Amino acid sequence: MPVEVSILGFFAPTLLPLLVVCVACFIVIDLVLARFGVYRFAWHPGLLRVSLFAVLFCGAALLIHR
Repeated sequence: MPVEVSILGFFAPTLLPLLVVCVACFIVIDLVLARFGVYRFAWHPGLLRVSLFAVLFCGAALLIHR
């Protein structure tokens, strides 16, 4: 995978578009988990949200940059 991606003439790191995609996926997953009340069972809901995003982003980055 290339290290930089050209977006409208602007060279951005490869992880920037990946970050945008992961944020969109995280918002959808977060809304679904909140709708079903999963956060009621968590010890610290904010920590669960941060860890969910970290798992999504790091997992996607590892898949891309193999």
